[in-house]
Amino acid sequence: MRIEDEIKQKRFTDEYAKAHVNILFTASWIGTRSAKMLKQFGISPQQFNILRILRGMQPNPGSIKTLTERMIDKSSNASRLVDKLIAKNLVIKAKCNEDNRRAEVLISEDGLRLLDEASHEMDVMNRSLARKMSVEEAHQLNQLLDKLREE
Repeated sequence: MRIEDEIKQKRFTDEYAKAHVNILFTASWIGTRSAKMLKQFGISPQQFNILRILRGMQPNPGSIKTLTERMIDKSSNASRLVDKLIAKNLVIKAKCNEDNRRAEVLISEDGLRLLDEASHEMDVMNRSLARKMSVEEAHQLNQLLDKLREE
């Protein structure tokens, strides 16, 4: 559906303003779908992101600072997210041997199992998006989005 129809707006200042609104709307749309899917696993998209980062760092632990740097949503409070994941037994937090002020975070076995299940469902959701565009179109979209962030 066209952005004009989605938000009931007939005109935009220009194509750049339309693209801006379209990107924000689409990001929110995808985020809402992701959050809804992840709800069945009892985690948020930000917690899912933390678990994926930690799985990718294995067998090494990650610090809160490293997690914050690698997160998609930079405004998220990584420390609070880790505390929630600890309460769910999905990650383990330990003192760093080299620096007692720093904590190291590792994904637990329960976290790995949950992440495998949630990742499978995320892949299913992403494949439903794949039916709407070709691999070449997805590649082009990725290039254009990367280009927008160039400084």
